Amino acid sequence: MRMPNDFLSFFLSWMSAPRRVGAIAPSGAALADLITREITASSGPILELGPGTGAFTYKLLKRGVRQQDLTLIEYGSDFMKLLQLRFPNARVLWMDAGRLTTERLYDGTPVGAVVSGLPLLNMSTRKVVSIVGGAFSYVRPGGAFYQFTYGMSCPVPRPILDRLGLRATLVDRALLNVPPAAVYKLTRRPQMKLVTGSLAPAPSTRVALEPIHHARDYSAAR
Repeated sequence: MRMPNDFLSFFLSWMSAPRRVGAIAPSGAALADLITREITASSGPILELGPGTGAFTYKLLKRGVRQQDLTLIEYGSDFMKLLQLRFPNARVLWMDAGRLTTERLYDGTPVGAVVSGLPLLNMSTRKVVSIVGGAFSYVRPGGAFYQFTYGMSCPVPRPILDRLGLRATLVDRALLNVPPAAVYKLTRRPQMKLVTGSLAPAPSTRVALEPIHHARDYSAAR
């Protein structure tokens, strides 16, 4: 259940850093329901990026995910103490999600789902690659990355999906959210190899990030 001061906390954070926060209010119940719809207790561990005041986190708990299976990555210092108080058994880390490739959060690839509330449309191509590619370095085969957007299309552009070997599908639109939002599901594309003259899926591999040269900025308001 959202606390009465959540709107004020979000609004003040947005006022101080609008491009980083990306929204003036916490996500509504319709969007929280949608972005967590395919997640169950067996999906854990779960990595949540940009949880803010915890609107999606509360819904994950209602889906049966244990707090112990949650790792919350939050860059906004205004939200850190709030998240630690609300979810004392979760792992709450104050860090930039763009550093997921340099900070080893897990041994191996145990994560079943990533839930992202980050404003990807406000970020450069390089940053989006670091965040999405870094997150997938922890995602087990069959896992997924769930991203919401206020835009009309997937906030991860096709060139980035191609680079990382991912595909995006629209889960649905939360028209009752204010403003209306959409949720996209990112998954790994099947890797094909030649086996006795026919194509067959290759074993899943982890995403390898290479330096980006002359990265183009796809920034836009989310």
